[in-house]
Amino acid sequence: MSTVNPSFQEAIKVTPQGPNKYSAFLQPEWCIGTVPHGGYTTAVIYQLTLTHFAHAHPKQYKSAASPISIQLSFLRRTASGSAIFEVEDVKIGARTSTIHIRLLQPSAKKPGQLDIMVAGYVTVSPPEAEVGISANTGWKPRPAPPAGSRADGSVDLAALGRTGSDGAWRKLEAPFASFRKAAAQIELFGPGSPQKRSGDMGVDQWARFRPAGDVNGRWTEAAVAYLVDMFPMALDRFDTVSAAAVAKESGTSLAGEKANFWYPTVTLNVDMKKHLPAEGAEWLYSRIETKVVRDGRTDLEVTVLDEDGEVIALSTQVGLVVSASRNVGTRKMEKL
Repeated sequence: MSTVNPSFQEAIKVTPQGPNKYSAFLQPEWCIGTVPHGGYTTAVIYQLTLTHFAHAHPKQYKSAASPISIQLSFLRRTASGSAIFEVEDVKIGARTSTIHIRLLQPSAKKPGQLDIMVAGYVTVSPPEAEVGISANTGWKPRPAPPAGSRADGSVDLAALGRTGSDGAWRKLEAPFASFRKAAAQIELFGPGSPQKRSGDMGVDQWARFRPAGDVNGRWTEAAVAYLVDMFPMALDRFDTVSAAAVAKESGTSLAGEKANFWYPTVTLNVDMKKHLPAEGAEWLYSRIETKVVRDGRTDLEVTVLDEDGEVIALSTQVGLVVSASRNVGTRKMEKL
């Protein structure tokens, strides 16, 4: 096991069970309500990919091939507990390889049978094959993130982590943490006053990884797969917008409506752009933007940057807005 993030590595552990078949245990500490967090599940699939190529194709590449593209469809609600993965080799190539993955758990409607809960494709590439032109496009987040204390407007992250504030930035407490348990795995920082610069449904955040409260936690590439789906303050805005819409439609007060919603992921795409150092990174910045909420369906676009302002990952997803009552209570899982 890696010496970086040992509890997280245990949480995403994948074990070979036979040719192209693997098992994992989805942990309740990484759930939203009773459903494993989509980013956490994506991190398990990231680890599945590494495990599959190490186990099934150990001589395909000179060094370990890691995911550069992940495309997932969340077909049914997963549950904490045992999960089975099936992998199909779609293409095994010299520069890139693509696999089809399926996550299976016991069916809620067909006792004794398994249902496909998550399906998708993962494309990998080894570092030695990542050759070709690189060009500076000049892209930067626009509008610029809220200012930190430094003369150039950047955030003094050492001060932010030490004191909990720097310039416009403050340490935040994730709302409704008892429901969104997966949000307890990060330390989150954002603008101290209501943010408008990224748009009404835009959020900027700096985050440190704290799996199981580990103060030595670091962002690894597997952890980035979790981060692209972790934005508590953006969900808080969804709560406000959703509650306002319900109150307007029903003619009732907005009070008491917040936190009555769940935002399950339908599809999630991740484009990994830059490798992180083997020891990980302490800080990563995310910009989260939503353009339209319509008919109970949302879009999300996430850009993850490192301290140098270089893009680490891009992600888009389609999500739903549904009642939180669909994600509470006790769900009985069969043993696999």
